[in-house]
Amino acid sequence: MNALRAILFDKDGTLVDFDRTWGPAAGAVMERLAQRDAAALAQLHAVSHYLPAQRRFLQTSPLIAGSSRQYGPLWAEVLGRPADPDFFQEMDRLFTEEGRRFLTPIGSPASTIARLHRTGLPLGIATNDAEANARLQIELLGIGGFMSAVYGYDSGHGPKPAPGMVEAFCELTGVPPHEVALVGDTRHDLDTARAAGARAILVRCGPGPVDDFAGEADLVVDDVEALVDLIFSDAREMAS
Repeated sequence: MNALRAILFDKDGTLVDFDRTWGPAAGAVMERLAQRDAAALAQLHAVSHYLPAQRRFLQTSPLIAGSSRQYGPLWAEVLGRPADPDFFQEMDRLFTEEGRRFLTPIGSPASTIARLHRTGLPLGIATNDAEANARLQIELLGIGGFMSAVYGYDSGHGPKPAPGMVEAFCELTGVPPHEVALVGDTRHDLDTARAAGARAILVRCGPGPVDDFAGEADLVVDDVEALVDLIFSDAREMAS
């Protein structure tokens, strides 16, 4: 972890328990959009690779790494609605409401991120969720005050796997990309880091098949708490 001077975190699957939060939340959103149309609901489940009885997604689901702008057209087609800004805004609103209801953290992010913040490293969020919902959730998790920036798919820098969020963070902090790490749990996170010239750190606590591409990352850890422990351990070794 030498020369690491700033860290961006993905949110879902990294700080937020994806299955326990978005499994039930997405199921509720699909039910609300389908409006008691059983056939439409079944089709939404199918295109989302969603298992309603278990309230979770298959690893192939486009919702695991994508934004509502990316999978929203699939839903719009099923529902016979135009894939326009009004529909995407409705999706984001429903996801905000249901995501808040089911929000479940991974570990204790408030204490873990607080430890990291005390090192003085600039920290930020880079998520394919909407920025407003990301800000709401990190406040509920107790980590909003530790973040120098929060980027969502709609913040004006493009969604992951485009490099725009990392590039914006580098410009904000003045830290060059090779000294910035993006921490996440999906292929999109890895590809975003690589496209920006940043370091890619993968966590194993998300729903995706991390082992399929773990060999391409700079570092793989179990979760964010393990990463912070490693950073402090390295610091102690350098000081001794």
